[in-house]
Amino acid sequence: MYKVRTYNQISVKGLDRFSRQFYEVGSDIGHPDAFLIRSQKLHGEPVPASLVAVARAGAGTNNVPIAEYSKQGIVVFNTPGANANAVKELVMAGMLLATRGILSGIQYVQTLTSMTDAGEMSQLLEKEKARFVGGEIKGKTLGIVGLGAIGSMVADMALAMGMKVVGFDPALSIDAAWRLSNEVTRMENLPSLLARSDYVSLHVPAMDATRHMINAEALAGIRQGAVLLNFARETIVDSTAVLQCLDNGKLGRYVCDFPEPAMLGHAKVIAMPHIGASTEESEENCAVMAANQLIDYLENGNISNSVNFPAVNMGRTPGTTRITFLNDNVSGVLGHVLSVLADNKVNVIDMVNKSRGELAYNIIDVASTPSDSVAAAIQAIEHVIRVRVIH
Repeated sequence: MYKVRTYNQISVKGLDRFSRQFYEVGSDIGHPDAFLIRSQKLHGEPVPASLVAVARAGAGTNNVPIAEYSKQGIVVFNTPGANANAVKELVMAGMLLATRGILSGIQYVQTLTSMTDAGEMSQLLEKEKARFVGGEIKGKTLGIVGLGAIGSMVADMALAMGMKVVGFDPALSIDAAWRLSNEVTRMENLPSLLARSDYVSLHVPAMDATRHMINAEALAGIRQGAVLLNFARETIVDSTAVLQCLDNGKLGRYVCDFPEPAMLGHAKVIAMPHIGASTEESEENCAVMAANQLIDYLENGNISNSVNFPAVNMGRTPGTTRITFLNDNVSGVLGHVLSVLADNKVNVIDMVNKSRGELAYNIIDVASTPSDSVAAAIQAIEHVIRVRVIH
């Protein structure tokens, strides 16, 4: 029986993925094999010795102490792309709100509560609607920083709306490149994208390399009157620099999902309460994807969408027992493990080994179930972090 401790409100569709025959799931589970979380901050929280995996139902994992968990052989999963459509649609809403006089028009209409004559109201609105004239996004240029799951969907949406799209992503993966429309013009660097774009939408993860990538220096080269949209992470943008750029007229609007006190009441800021992924469909997609990844890891040892260990997938050979182990990515470890198996006459049927940076992961299918002493001998090998035997 596997035990999964949940945090936050997890979609029922995700929880239903866990068979009651093989899983015990709940918020008060003791000695859990896995955590299933959304926004729960795990920094500083006690780590159960039984914990082998954490799945975050969402893309960002800054609420998880990844480095600490890696040292303990705890695989951390996220769900990239599961909330992409929800964010994509909000980006479009943000562009339209920044371009048309939608918000100010709605607010004006709500001030007319003292009027009782519909005809008189209609005449007044015809007279006053010129105050809320805006522009159109068709024909404008959208610059997308980060061309992953969300960025590529935003690109497709903008192209469908008749926009021109330019993109910049120094870490563009092969999979992302295949997803990207050939109508997107790749830019060599961030300054060239900022100089060319009427709208700039950010879709990069929060990390040291992206912290305050939109700062005073970058904004100095942005196109006059451009609209900046941030539905990624707050740390990507230097908010002080953005407000200064808004005040001096260089930046036209700032639309974000991460309000700060200094932004409140600013006429050129449209701030939303972190609702980028807050749709029923998105929460369901993230929960189902996170649950599936946990199930495949717990039952088969397969890893997909981990942020700290390599992706590894190997089909199960009928009648075999599976041994998995995580280790420091140094030479000789796999050889030592195979020697332990050979010395104990445990026959290897199939195996796979993958590495990612300083860490490595291995799956070995063996013909017979190894004894506890064999598993302990593997665990005792230098640089082996954690061993699991999956029957």
